[in-house]
Amino acid sequence: MLYDKDIREPLCFYLEDRFGRIRIFDEITIKKSRADLVAVLPNTLIGIEIKSNADTYARLKGQTRDYNKFFDYNYIAVGLRHEKHVSEHIPASWGILCIYENNRKIVIEEKRPALQNTKASLSNQLSLLWKRELYDILDRNHLPKYRQKSRQFICTKLMEKLSEDVLKKEFCHQLFERDYTIFEEA
Repeated sequence: MLYDKDIREPLCFYLEDRFGRIRIFDEITIKKSRADLVAVLPNTLIGIEIKSNADTYARLKGQTRDYNKFFDYNYIAVGLRHEKHVSEHIPASWGILCIYENNRKIVIEEKRPALQNTKASLSNQLSLLWKRELYDILDRNHLPKYRQKSRQFICTKLMEKLSEDVLKKEFCHQLFERDYTIFEEA
């Protein structure tokens, strides 16, 4: 039986092989849920929920609602136990990846491609950025600094001043370049 811990690494390799230039984050909080994996492409944000053979659908309804607010495309990655019935528990726009073991090798098959999620909000996506990343977008686009303003205020100004296409590229660029080493002690 495959558990979440057995699925994550092969799933990340699969995503890297499939999409090429990608950055993957583990466990990102979105509203009342936690996205298992978040894949950032140059102009797209993908949410991936993992349901191993040991998992249930108990929280899935709330998770799909939250994922749909943030991600341009959504996938659910499931073990064989869920393959036949998972489509009854997710929106039709969600893609399905089935993960199983065959001769001690992890196999990942796309059972259904994800469709673009029309409910995703760039405003919600911007809320994932750190304030320093928002400042960088302001700087890169020669906008006022708003140093004493809240993250929400800055996000609102960015949405007013930049086209959605430009802002989406800037958003993805910031996530690609996110540097966690700033939290390391010297």
